[in-house]
Amino acid sequence: MLGLDSFLTGSPSNVAHLAGESRFQLREQDITQPFSIEGPVDRVVNMASPASPRDYLEHPIETLDVGSAGTRRMLDLAVAKGARFLTASTSECYGDPLVHPQAESYWGNVNPVGPRSCYDESKRFAEALTMAYHRTHGLRTNIARIFNTYGPRMKLDDGRVVPAFLDAALRGAPLTVFGDGSQTRSFCYVSDLVDGLCKLMLSEERYPVNLGNPREMTILEFARHILRVTGASSEIVFDSLPEDDPQQRQPDIAKARALLGWEPAVDLDDGLAITVEYFRGVQASAAAPPQTPGN
Repeated sequence: MLGLDSFLTGSPSNVAHLAGESRFQLREQDITQPFSIEGPVDRVVNMASPASPRDYLEHPIETLDVGSAGTRRMLDLAVAKGARFLTASTSECYGDPLVHPQAESYWGNVNPVGPRSCYDESKRFAEALTMAYHRTHGLRTNIARIFNTYGPRMKLDDGRVVPAFLDAALRGAPLTVFGDGSQTRSFCYVSDLVDGLCKLMLSEERYPVNLGNPREMTILEFARHILRVTGASSEIVFDSLPEDDPQQRQPDIAKARALLGWEPAVDLDDGLAITVEYFRGVQASAAAPPQTPGN
């Protein structure tokens, strides 16, 4: 297995636990730039993109590049190697939805020139490009529309709601809720998502499939839930709602259930317990004084 990463928003430390695994190699590579892979390739999985609003708003051009030029280079690799191809799309393809919950048949309500459009439209383009390669080259493709996912190895300063709330709660700092907190989200633990991706790649479904947890809750409810699971006494404060922030986000996973036999298995509290433990370790490491070399 070969992993390619430009490390624009990621870090080699995320796969440090694989350092002794002879079957895995990591290469620093921006997939928007030319590259070559020696030998046979069975599967190409394209998950390259800034994914948090903080990251893609800071890197809008790079986000558009990786969704377009980067996706095309990965598709060309799959064609050249005769490999299967899966691209990671997003629930943001639905924009601020007028249909609830969101099924794959819904075409979305996206602002194509808003600040979030760099991410939304890059993923929508990647879906269109993937289908064009499927129709033109007969490439065996899959498209995963991923809803909010959380778990260990997220960045504390990621900007997404799970690390933002956990970071604040574990520091005893206020939890910032945007708007009045009535907007909804659903949270899928990372191991459930990986299971769904693996099952999707083995399927013959070429059109998008939602992968996410259908348990929906408001952001204000989630903030209070974070305080309960961490035991924090932080206050909840409110700030203005970001432009084009979706008011509802809940996947309809009937298609994934029917085609893949898949649905999330990890309870929110169980997933959060693992994630909290990881973030406590990260904060403890950051707070520890540097080690002084011995004489």
